[in-house]
Amino acid sequence: MAYFPMFLQLEGKECLVVGGGAVAFRKVKALKDFGAKVSVVSPKIIREIQEMEEVVCEFRSFDVSDLKNKELVIAATNQTRENHKISLACRQRGIPINAVDQKEDCSFIFPAYIKQGDGVAAFSSGGKSPVAAQYMKDCMEPIMTKRLGEMIEYLGSIRNIIKEQIGSETQRKALFQEILTIGLEEDRIPENWELDRMIHKYNRKSREEIWTERDD
Repeated sequence: MAYFPMFLQLEGKECLVVGGGAVAFRKVKALKDFGAKVSVVSPKIIREIQEMEEVVCEFRSFDVSDLKNKELVIAATNQTRENHKISLACRQRGIPINAVDQKEDCSFIFPAYIKQGDGVAAFSSGGKSPVAAQYMKDCMEPIMTKRLGEMIEYLGSIRNIIKEQIGSETQRKALFQEILTIGLEEDRIPENWELDRMIHKYNRKSREEIWTERDD
């Protein structure tokens, strides 16, 4: 059965990574990429993790008390039994858990993903084939450009303005599509005067659409 795709808000959330090797480093890096507050617990922690900003490192073995107030946990030790023990403790407390390379001990899996600003595309094979997930990611990378991330930010900044001025959902969608097309095909953000002109055009179409519906 495929996993249900769901995006979590992790900014400022307390997350725990148990394990201090290269795999743990990749997981910490991913969590930090989305603004999580990360603690790492392991008797040995590689230098790359220790040097990461705002990562709390505890040089010791895992204890169930480490789960207190944690929103999400990753078991990334090199010991299957330890990862399983951590998974059981998390499940008993209703904490989302990912045990690396132990699908049966996971309540969620890490997808391959691309992030450009607030734009995120994620790819999963249900834990069956990381190579296939990576292939899907590689195919999508030419589309997920830095400019797309900038356009997502721009569209978010003008969203309320457009909703206030254009009553028709159909025309709002068409306007957003035109703005996005300009951004991606011409590799630029529209000038203010261009935005004003487009709003005026679609506002007129919106009024015409509303009056047509009333006449019907």
